[in-house]
Amino acid sequence: MAGGLADDLTRTKSLERLNADAEGGENKLARTLGPWSLIALGIGAVIGAGLFSLTGIAAAEHAGPAVVISFAIASIACAFAGMCYSELAGMIPVAGSAYTYAYATMGELVAWIIGWDLVLEYAVGAATVSVSWSSYVTRFLRDTLGINLPPSLVHSPFETYTLADGATAHGLVNLPAILIIVAASALLMIGIRESARVNAVVVMVKLAVVAVVVGVGLFYVKAQNYVPFIPENTGTFGEYGWSGIMRGAGVVFFAYVGFDAVSTAAQEAKNPQRNMMIGILGSLAICTVIYIAFAGVLTGLVHYDQMRGDAAPVNTAIAQTPFPWLRSLVTLGVIAGFSTVILVLLLGQSRVFYSMSQDRLLPGFFSKIHPTWKTPYRSNLFFMVFTSALGGFLPISQLGHMTSIGTLLAFMLVCAGVIILRRTQPAARRDYRTPLVPLVPILGILSCFAMMVSLDGETWLRLLVWLALGFVIYFGWSRRHSRIGREEAGA
Repeated sequence: MAGGLADDLTRTKSLERLNADAEGGENKLARTLGPWSLIALGIGAVIGAGLFSLTGIAAAEHAGPAVVISFAIASIACAFAGMCYSELAGMIPVAGSAYTYAYATMGELVAWIIGWDLVLEYAVGAATVSVSWSSYVTRFLRDTLGINLPPSLVHSPFETYTLADGATAHGLVNLPAILIIVAASALLMIGIRESARVNAVVVMVKLAVVAVVVGVGLFYVKAQNYVPFIPENTGTFGEYGWSGIMRGAGVVFFAYVGFDAVSTAAQEAKNPQRNMMIGILGSLAICTVIYIAFAGVLTGLVHYDQMRGDAAPVNTAIAQTPFPWLRSLVTLGVIAGFSTVILVLLLGQSRVFYSMSQDRLLPGFFSKIHPTWKTPYRSNLFFMVFTSALGGFLPISQLGHMTSIGTLLAFMLVCAGVIILRRTQPAARRDYRTPLVPLVPILGILSCFAMMVSLDGETWLRLLVWLALGFVIYFGWSRRHSRIGREEAGA
């Protein structure tokens, strides 16, 4: 019995089977995405809240002006994982990202764990961003257009707000958060080509906003704000000095979360063996340059110590220029950034559940493809309801760290998958090969694990509770319905 259970948990899906499933059957996704569409998806997922908030926090509390070094260090860790993602995405051009790679290398149980874990990165992440999107849209309508939305309709039932007479009241629903989730989900259901076009347009808008802020702000940078570039450590680990730079890297790493969502669209990419590598590494490189440039200008406009506890450090920095209209432009850029993050995260989530449903680790409901749109519309519909409920009715700000810990775990497993497949499938086609294997994957594993360890105990507890729920579902339903398991039993 023990041997049978162990065999079930470690059974893998061959590369040949993965690729055959992707190209056959009625539930086949349409391949319409070129390299620039994939790069835009990566940028759309990455550039969001991190650019406009984490930069100031990391500078004020940890690294000072040397936060630019923190961004560079975090990008190196992401690059290790990105190279591993690129190799596997080219070898296995199938929807599902880290879930699919784990199924091919480490077995069904690990694949289930990472698939279930990715809900934290994509669905919970999209819900969290939708709440922030709502607050910025509310502020933009009020400050720029003079439109005041009813407070009860922009706060969840568990949140309070202050009335004109000083009393407090509970909200009813965060309606804008629900509306953006519904809009993004509807766009994804209509078609991946249409979604990619909208994403590309919005990405251009927010990149233009960032370029204007950097270009204008550069002329008002004060050299004295860079002194000292690396503030002296206070005697506490993580408060300035090189330990502060490393702690800052752990903080700003979360600004890079999302570039891996490109790999979830591998089954919808034209020439994935070539284009997936371009999409993953190209978007990561562009975002790194943008982050470093933005951080350099931000800390040059405002002394890092003045951004301590500042929820909107970019607005504080813009106030140092004689152009008040830039504040509205930045707010517009934030809204655009959040919009594409939500779109791409929901795209990633629906494709992961599509793949898990194809393998019958989840009900077949999630893998049904619309006959006209050629998208997993039922999966999109399910997460539209689930994610909008989170965003509209729950104060989910505390779940933000769960997005990061889920991502780091996925990165570690992808890096391990490259090492395993180099041993088990040495002759397999690899249009892109991760350099210096196993050194690069090992460095990726170690750097991601170091960042996971830096997270607080409550985040680890939430992860363990979430994984425990996943084990209940796997052993209660998924293991018995597994497509590979049933075929092996029949044979």
